[in-house]
Amino acid sequence: MTTPLFMLRCVQLGISIRDLELLTIGLVNDMYTESSNDSYTYPTRASQSDFDAF
Repeated sequence: MTTPLFMLRCVQLGISIRDLELLTIGLVNDMYTESSNDSYTYPTRASQSDFDAF
């Protein structure tokens, strides 16, 4: 990953330069990956009985 690509991802996530002092590159990458999954709708949802059976 190049520095410009990393900075672009930070801008897309709304992360400021000051916030980067507290985050790692891997954490920013994970946040970017998860942000692309936000619009995914799961076909089924677990109910309480599913959790109890688990």
